[in-house]
Amino acid sequence: MQALLRFWNSTIGKKVAMAVSGLLLVGFLVSHVISNLFIFENPEHLDAYGRLLRSTGPLLWVARGGLIVFAIIHVVAATQLTLRDRAARPEAYAKGGGAGSRWVALGMRLGGVVLLTFLFIHLANLTWGTWHPGFVHGTPAANVFALFGAWHGVALFYVVAMAFLGLHLGHGIWSFFQTMGWNHPTWNGLRWPIAIGTAVITAGGFAIIPLAIWLGWI
Repeated sequence: MQALLRFWNSTIGKKVAMAVSGLLLVGFLVSHVISNLFIFENPEHLDAYGRLLRSTGPLLWVARGGLIVFAIIHVVAATQLTLRDRAARPEAYAKGGGAGSRWVALGMRLGGVVLLTFLFIHLANLTWGTWHPGFVHGTPAANVFALFGAWHGVALFYVVAMAFLGLHLGHGIWSFFQTMGWNHPTWNGLRWPIAIGTAVITAGGFAIIPLAIWLGWI
């Protein structure tokens, strides 16, 4: 346990924790967007998928608990690394240099805040039904159509949030290779294609659903 705590308290430990937890969250997002896109083929598929998840009983709550833990680890590690970096170099950013890196870092932090806000709104709308204009438990497809069809502002917010998700995923996946030490000529040529491809497919897949409903494509 002491060795694990020492690893967590080290900078590399926090980077590894953030990278691994982020990768696990990406895995969830990919599976989630695939299931959601079935709404274009037949909305009933989305309802069937919801029924399948609910049929797992306690396992569904175990999975949800795991996602919450991974998200907490990811956010805490990212926050602590940011604070540690600021404490180590309090004047570095004020003296110029590395402008691109500063903008990327700012975008990742801002994107993290936007995504946390989005997550709360998403759960309130489509899981708890708190802010949904006509939420009916157990009918995810109907709830999605009712939400984005009636509240265009919410649909627009979802699209904007997914743009931030794409930026977050692209940079995060690229950084994962760096953090894990997979910085080798054999892999380097694939890093950006993998990062950008995953980001575009995942974020774009999520964004196209509210956009399509908003514009009446489905």
